[in-house]
Amino acid sequence: MTAPRRRTRIAPEGTVVAYVRVSTDEQAASGAGLDAQRIAIEAEAQRRGWTVLGWHADEGISGGKGVEHRPGLAAAIEAVESGRAAGLLAAKLDRVSRSVLDTASLMEQARRGGWELVTCDLAIDTSTPAGEATASMMAVFSQLERRLISQRTREALAVKKAQGVRLGRPSALPREVVARIVAAKAGGASLRTIAAELTTDVVPTAQGGAKWHASTVKAVLDGQDAAEVRAAIPA
Repeated sequence: MTAPRRRTRIAPEGTVVAYVRVSTDEQAASGAGLDAQRIAIEAEAQRRGWTVLGWHADEGISGGKGVEHRPGLAAAIEAVESGRAAGLLAAKLDRVSRSVLDTASLMEQARRGGWELVTCDLAIDTSTPAGEATASMMAVFSQLERRLISQRTREALAVKKAQGVRLGRPSALPREVVARIVAAKAGGASLRTIAAELTTDVVPTAQGGAKWHASTVKAVLDGQDAAEVRAAIPA
């Protein structure tokens, strides 16, 4: 027999907080993916007669990262844990997590806290046993897909490297911006610091975005243009 939920905080019925996430800086900068998620969430909330009390987002952050590395998800969870909302609503389960362990942990946290984790895809709703089982299975296949993609990518890169193919795509940034990033890193600046300074100085990203992220800076440093800038620096 399933143990009853332990509800220690009473949240207003029919209230949710929404969570959206994109995993690449290109998506974060352009908004691609975020708008689609918001539309799906708004439609689902309207269909169920729910009120969305707040929106939380993580832009340019992988779903494989834990909650401690995702401030948006952490804020959404805090909202339902504190009783300000009765549920957490996302467009897809893989927007919340692509880790089986993290998904299972979050579902258990929801069960103990007396709040619901709901996604628009496949009608996942952890308020029902069937919904919990579906969420668990989706998390397993999501993680499997992520690992298979990673494995195929590593194997393809290894083959190209063995063939003498130069890896890393050229940067679309002006040469002086690449040189600035390379110089800052060589001077001991962290990726986050470099990103913050570029954002403050209104330097557009390669995709024309206004906000830089640590991962954006790392992508530039790993690119061909950065390698050429380093090679041109006298020893």
